[in-house]
Amino acid sequence: MASPDIELMAHLIRRAGFGATYEELERFAAKGYAATVDELLSPMEQPDLEMDLLERYFIDWKEMNALEVNQAYLTYRMINTKRPLQEKMTLFWHGIFCVGNSKCEHGGQIQTQLNMFREKGMGSFPELLLALSVDPAMVFYLDNCMSHKDAINENFGRELLELFAMGVGMDGHANYTEEDVKECARAFTGWTIANAIPRYPYGRFPSTFAFNAADHDYGEKTFQGETGNFNGDDIIEIIVKQPSAGRFIARHLYNFFVADEPQIPAWQETPPRDMDAIKEMEDAYFESGYNLTAMLRVLFNSDWFKAARFEKVKSPAETVAGTMRLVQDFTSPKPGLHPIAMEIRYMGQDLMNPPTVEGWHTGQEWIDSGTLVERINFTADQMGNVDHPGVKAIIDRLGSEGITEPSALVDRCLDMVGAYSLPEETRAYLMDHIDKSGELKPGSESFGGIVAQTLQLIVATQEYQFA
Repeated sequence: MASPDIELMAHLIRRAGFGATYEELERFAAKGYAATVDELLSPMEQPDLEMDLLERYFIDWKEMNALEVNQAYLTYRMINTKRPLQEKMTLFWHGIFCVGNSKCEHGGQIQTQLNMFREKGMGSFPELLLALSVDPAMVFYLDNCMSHKDAINENFGRELLELFAMGVGMDGHANYTEEDVKECARAFTGWTIANAIPRYPYGRFPSTFAFNAADHDYGEKTFQGETGNFNGDDIIEIIVKQPSAGRFIARHLYNFFVADEPQIPAWQETPPRDMDAIKEMEDAYFESGYNLTAMLRVLFNSDWFKAARFEKVKSPAETVAGTMRLVQDFTSPKPGLHPIAMEIRYMGQDLMNPPTVEGWHTGQEWIDSGTLVERINFTADQMGNVDHPGVKAIIDRLGSEGITEPSALVDRCLDMVGAYSLPEETRAYLMDHIDKSGELKPGSESFGGIVAQTLQLIVATQEYQFA
């Protein structure tokens, strides 16, 4: 069985990244938990992917026009990133600040937004909100380019308050009024996008933000109890200092990294699962001047995070990326990436094309009879492929350990996929299957097949669906 240090490290890397091989977990454990958290929180100290090289293999990554191209690129990043928490936070914000391919000028806009999340998603919350407010994809998606001083469009203003920064309510009361929505929308009039450059003959050009002073409402506004000639910047400054903003971000972080919460619409009336944990993150938010890394540092170093193992259903993106990292396939460019990326869609998470501006419902709502079969088929196919480098490495390692007993094989295979545990009844079934598969003899022709089958059975269990 894995040591407690390995088990804890597997938990951290599953949540703060997309999982790791057993050898990687050993290296992290040797470094120590606190040092590993510090490394995760300092992504810029690690190298990024070499886009110049990748675009020579995947030439359609240069413009990122098609949805499927964007999805393949994001999948490749999740599998191969040396900055796992940065990429995980990109996925986190993509599920909150939703923009969909179904309503955008071109796919490259969304990739530009994701790059902005990579740059600012672990820093200052007000800076992130400001960058979001001038992001061309968001301006277009939520119609702020159609909001004028004499005819406001409330779409962006409403979602900024409801879904992006404050939430409808907390502790049984509302966080804002309908008048706040209107005043917020007035403050963001004139925040638009520049006229598009014709795509022919040179292809699509990036969209750009533009402030149209002639279309901005310079009148006095009252928002969240404060009155002034507010612009969008002022609205953000008011929002981030509200108690509801600290609660909203803390609860999202808890739901994404710690344990599944009820869906967002229920938050006004449903208290947090662990109010003490939420309060610790709220305190970090305000004491740090609204810094997201400060909140993450509290989260990952807390006892409540360390204890919350297997309390979250993996998202489709986590399932696919985590499995591919285990089997060590697509660690370099090659054909066949697109079908892997499409598996995330088939499991119910159409990246860069969420069902609504609310994003995806998480937790147990990821699972139904169809998506569960898709998960099991995909993970079992990958883990049963003895040609994958990661599967070969597991077979070689277990062979070198001289494993000859079914119970030892089950335990070590559980370690190899991330220090999982199974109920005794399930373990007994696996051991019985191994017994019936023939003699366990390291180095024999049958040994690798038995190991691969055991891995397949493990990833097909209910337990493997949890992170």
